[in-house]
Amino acid sequence: MSRFDFNYSIANYPRKVLDMMRDALPWTIALLLTTTILGFLIGNLLGALLAWPNAPGFLKYVMPPILMLSAIPYFLLGLIMVYVFGFFLDLFPMYGGYKTGTIPSLSLSFILDVLWHSILPALSIILVSTGGWALGMRSLMVMTQGEDFVVFGDAMGLRVRTIFTRYAIRNALLPQVTAVALALGQIVSGAVLVEVIFGFPGIGTMLYQAIRGSDYYLVQGIVCMVIVSIGLATFILDIVYPLLAPRITYRRA
Repeated sequence: MSRFDFNYSIANYPRKVLDMMRDALPWTIALLLTTTILGFLIGNLLGALLAWPNAPGFLKYVMPPILMLSAIPYFLLGLIMVYVFGFFLDLFPMYGGYKTGTIPSLSLSFILDVLWHSILPALSIILVSTGGWALGMRSLMVMTQGEDFVVFGDAMGLRVRTIFTRYAIRNALLPQVTAVALALGQIVSGAVLVEVIFGFPGIGTMLYQAIRGSDYYLVQGIVCMVIVSIGLATFILDIVYPLLAPRITYRRA
């Protein structure tokens, strides 16, 4: 385990588990890292604005779609998008990470082809995760606005933008940062059902195929990688926390 040598794959012998995961990880990391960061940024900004009294009035119409999207699982929205945009409108490819018969390379045409195939799975994840982040941030901002330091800053005559960015958002973000660190730690497992629905060649599809084929060594390797990544993400989070909240310090008293 210290060398991440999980033996040979049972269903894909003589390929080794580590080699298979090395081939699939870049696809999952590229998809999930991008969608997680975008969903976090867009969702938290929307949630903060929805809770702020001085926010633009049109944002009140954003709340119903956010509530609806946050209640839909990734894979269900993915199925809907496959039918509407892939089958019915024929705007995007419905399956795979690139065109069938294409040899993967670092050429511009292949990269554009991969981006084109990843639009639907990325959108299905971003739309759902944005709703969840927005609802969480909105509730945290509502609580933060009642804190003494926000009321004191307002009484001192600070600008609304200063109170919003440097006092309210900065303190409300701490629980959200904890959640995104755990989410980033789990990206190596992939959005399993989303990858399976779209046929995306990532760790999620590989895990699904390993479970179906009783490939125990491959399942063990993927699960171990998830555990290690979550532990690494929480360790990095502990290091970053004092930079986000100056009140948190690891110095001896």
